[in-house]
Amino acid sequence: TASMFLRLLSDVRWRTANPKWRRMTCSQRSTSSTAEPHPVPLPAQAQVVICGGGIVGTSVAYHLSKMGWKDIVLLEQGRLAAGTTRFCAGIVSTARPVSVELKMADYSNKLYQQLEQETGVKTGYVKTGSISLAQTQDRLISLKRIASSLNVMGIPCEIITPKQVAQLHPLINIHDLVGAMYVPEDALVSSANVSLALATAASRNGVQIHERTSVSHVSVQKGRVTGVETDRGQIQCQYFVNCAGQWAYELGHSVEEPVNIPLHACEHFYLLTHPLKEPLASTLPTIVDPDGRIYIRNWQGGILSGGFEKNPKPLFTEGRNQLEIQNLQEDWDHFEPLLSALLRRMPGLEALQIMQLVNCPESFTPDMRCIMGESPTVRGYFVLAGMNSAGISYGGGAGKYLAEWMVNGYPSENVWPLDLKRFGTLQSSRTFLRHRVMEVMPLMCDLKVPRWDFQTGRQLRTSPLYDRLDAQGARWMEKHGFERVKYFVPPGKDLLDLDQSKTFYKPDWFDIVGSEVKCCKEAVCVIDMSSFTKFEISSTGDQALESLQYLFSNDLDVPVGHVVHTGMLNEKGGYENDCSIARLSKRSFFMISPTDQQVHCWAWLKNHLPDDSNLTMEDVTWKYTALNLIGPRAVDVLSELSYAPITPEHFPSLFCKEMSVGYANGIRVMSITHTGEPGFMLYIPIEYALHVYNEVMNMGQKYGIRNAGYYALRSLRIEKFFAFWGQDLDAFTTPMECGREFQVKLEKGMQFVGQEALLEQKQNGVYKRFTMFILEDHDTDMDLWPWWGEPIFRNGRYVGKTTSSAYSYTLERHVCLGFVQHFDEKTGEELVVTTDFINQGEYEIDIAGQRFQAKAKLYPFSSLFTHRRRKDEVELSGYQRE
Repeated sequence: TASMFLRLLSDVRWRTANPKWRRMTCSQRSTSSTAEPHPVPLPAQAQVVICGGGIVGTSVAYHLSKMGWKDIVLLEQGRLAAGTTRFCAGIVSTARPVSVELKMADYSNKLYQQLEQETGVKTGYVKTGSISLAQTQDRLISLKRIASSLNVMGIPCEIITPKQVAQLHPLINIHDLVGAMYVPEDALVSSANVSLALATAASRNGVQIHERTSVSHVSVQKGRVTGVETDRGQIQCQYFVNCAGQWAYELGHSVEEPVNIPLHACEHFYLLTHPLKEPLASTLPTIVDPDGRIYIRNWQGGILSGGFEKNPKPLFTEGRNQLEIQNLQEDWDHFEPLLSALLRRMPGLEALQIMQLVNCPESFTPDMRCIMGESPTVRGYFVLAGMNSAGISYGGGAGKYLAEWMVNGYPSENVWPLDLKRFGTLQSSRTFLRHRVMEVMPLMCDLKVPRWDFQTGRQLRTSPLYDRLDAQGARWMEKHGFERVKYFVPPGKDLLDLDQSKTFYKPDWFDIVGSEVKCCKEAVCVIDMSSFTKFEISSTGDQALESLQYLFSNDLDVPVGHVVHTGMLNEKGGYENDCSIARLSKRSFFMISPTDQQVHCWAWLKNHLPDDSNLTMEDVTWKYTALNLIGPRAVDVLSELSYAPITPEHFPSLFCKEMSVGYANGIRVMSITHTGEPGFMLYIPIEYALHVYNEVMNMGQKYGIRNAGYYALRSLRIEKFFAFWGQDLDAFTTPMECGREFQVKLEKGMQFVGQEALLEQKQNGVYKRFTMFILEDHDTDMDLWPWWGEPIFRNGRYVGKTTSSAYSYTLERHVCLGFVQHFDEKTGEELVVTTDFINQGEYEIDIAGQRFQAKAKLYPFSSLFTHRRRKDEVELSGYQRE
């Protein structure tokens, strides 16, 4: 085929350009399956072994060698760029909703632009621009939200009319369009040639590249990578990088301690046509028509068009696959809906001759984001895979971030949304992955309004109260595989209507959540928060206390029964975790962390705690059901059920006591609610969960008790200006930047991780400040809502983005939380952000291109509306985790 011919041509050109390469690989290439002679033996050892010679593997090799690491071996089981990379459509698109993905794609675009000049290898780079079409107003809103992000990142982008679409691409049918987004700097490349160019540069920098070499096993000793076994012998190494694409899952399991890499292949179709009578210009913009589920690009004067159908075909579930991906079977019946969409969008193609229908596997992940980072179980085992059909867009940037991670110990951006440790073992079931990717592939084009949820792979991890809550109208969302309640639908409400209500505007659950919030403030509510990650750390002597004092920023040497809010920081002072720790006894601690910290926090502690047999750590997440009793009457309910005094004198704020509730013993009761409201968290041994819940609900009836969900919790915590990890806080955010100095004890008598960075910030000031914004001229009923990720403007200049937002039923206003930065107007240099800088600005929040005035505060507004209840509680419980 033509594409194969191009691939062979580029192969020849590259090898001709590289005499060194010619010496390293065999001069003869045979298409037979018999093994070829390998004139150059594998080295006995290397610092890094990379498995996979596609766009991702070559990008990692290129960036590692650029950063000064030279002792690198790249192994490819077939030929370079002969897997999914060879079949990639070659569209480099920066229009991405997730900030870190947007930055990766922007970097990739800039890298590919100069790669030909750097290496002498033709990459086929052409800056064509791209046009994303909107057939509905909701789609246009989603494009406007992306356009706002692109513009503040300095990437040219504009929302255009259907007429302007026709001017830019005359063959496009515009009759059903309401608008579009034009990104003029998006580009096209030959993805195989980009991969070969990266390999060329890496090879010149000393990277050894061996084709036709399969990795069969990764050796591990004492939890660290020690080497790899291949069909051509062993290589000892310190680092292994799995860039094996759709084979990454199987390769991850070829270790004594399996590395779970949750991805699954699906067939992906696109067609190639012969050139038009008047061949298309090479600079014609690429068309993305998400409502039609297709993309269209120029290809040698003709068309290349593919898409993401509603009924995808997963493959290789049992692990069967070919070495180099041969072209899979054509399936015109399956492609027909996409072909119809193409002909509707470009009616002039009716008479065009089709050259072929290409079918190749693409790997997809459970949440549509790629997988990057170090394994939580094996040190030195890094992964970069699962590109969800965006390998060429992300390849350059993802390779850079992973190389930084390996060389420096951390990447230059917050990559938590892509971190392998966001997944647990539960996402590695092949049945789960097969079903999930069948949902994920259509979602690539589906309109994703805020707070949407996956439908497959659900009811996997549930609280013992699941059926009981479900019967009372619970509506569910999922976090880290755990079912959590959003809100409860009151009897008589139209359930179907609510479930199908999807909007960027005021949602149908608005009044339901409002009544739950009101009950939390005036009576008492119960929220099942069993999904929290729960660890117990204990020792025979003082080892537990000493180790935790070193790993956490607050002082944990508190009297038994006290609860401490603290950050688990990295060397830069950033939050690796935000948690609360109860001291159960002199030598035992109970640690509560966010739901999605289960893998990450365990790995961090394992890597940093001393290897001491007298020190034990146990994950007890599954042992305890957690009920949050929120509201002024919570104290009445609990005191009647426990026959114990629960008054502030007997049970002060941030206190933990083991009690009986009803007939059940051994319940850990803590006087915190994670919202700033009065109340208690009950950690109940799982076998007593149903009993305690029933007792609480029965006893609470006379106090107006009701169930509530996480949406109410979010509203309460945001109006109290509480940040949570994973959205507001991350590894690049320090306590000093978000008003948490009181959770740091710089003078606690011993060093802790991140202390130096915090001392420096205390002395020199911070370069960003966590700020609360109250929207002023915003109509809750008529205007678009803020959700998260909206640009913040100060005196007309961009200063940051919102990280979370919610409607405050107390203030009757929208509240957004986010970070404000201070850039020098002339040089763009980052400057220290002072309190005066925050207080003296005029602020606006940009929601899908429309700006709304906002009032900035560094302290919660709601303290003006509530009496000074237990001053220490309001100050000390200034955090929340979801």
